[in-house]
Amino acid sequence: MNNTSSQQLQTLDTVLEGLMSRYQERVPDVMGIINAMIAEGLIEQPNDIENDHIAFRTMGVPHLGIQSFEKIFLHYGYQKRDYYYFEGKKLDAYWYSPPQPHHPRIFVSELRVGELSEETQRIIRSYTDEVTSDPVDSLDLNDGAAVDGFLHQPLWRTPTLSDYLTLLKESEYAAWVIYNRYYLNHFTISVHNLPEGYNTVAEFNQFLEKHGFRLNDSGGKIKESPDGGLLQSSTVAEMIEAEFAGGETHRISGSYVEFAERRVLPEFTHLPAEQIKRQHRRDGFEAGNADKIFESTYTSQTSSRQ
Repeated sequence: MNNTSSQQLQTLDTVLEGLMSRYQERVPDVMGIINAMIAEGLIEQPNDIENDHIAFRTMGVPHLGIQSFEKIFLHYGYQKRDYYYFEGKKLDAYWYSPPQPHHPRIFVSELRVGELSEETQRIIRSYTDEVTSDPVDSLDLNDGAAVDGFLHQPLWRTPTLSDYLTLLKESEYAAWVIYNRYYLNHFTISVHNLPEGYNTVAEFNQFLEKHGFRLNDSGGKIKESPDGGLLQSSTVAEMIEAEFAGGETHRISGSYVEFAERRVLPEFTHLPAEQIKRQHRRDGFEAGNADKIFESTYTSQTSSRQ
């Protein structure tokens, strides 16, 4: 694997547990889906789920963005992998492979703030300029509780509703980040390890819809990579009651749940099913799939959840 110490791995587990516990509290679909999986006998307990990856959104401004955020997970033995560019959404992204196979991959995206309109840039910078040095540099990365706390604390003041709505018109991604900051954007259930009848995205989508969960249909409910090796779907983000500066409230898009099917690579299709491990399946991500998954928090998808 790599030279990550047991202490670093323990700290990583603390950070991941903190992220997941707050995410579950805030996104009722998570426990709704898990409870439905238990009721139908797909799993016995939540820990039976393989978490394919988790994702974060950041702002491309001084002291923040990917170059700051990635320091946290690189410290725990994650390795930076492929770069992705989303032209229409004005985003850059990288994914990071985990120190051990049972840890989730990490996907971090960043808004290219300098490419937005002057008014949008002015609003974003009026908040992010409050961050005057890289906050990760002053964080004790060996203190799991401190890192967990950092990932859930505001980096700038609470936005006004009018600023949020102005950003929403030009970049729904910008609006999401200005309010949610580093909040976990989604976690991803690996469906290929589930029992037969549920172990493809197509079958799992049927299971979800039967239980009343709404799926993101941007680009179709199933997003498939050109090589056919990676198939993904996601729920539509739940609407949360958000409190803005001055006490104004508004229902906004929160987080969602994603599902991934990674097919066995051609060179390993001869292996018996019980011998198939993570390294035998399609790895990485696909820009075309991810581009549509981002829209799980967009009003085009969430409008029916108002």
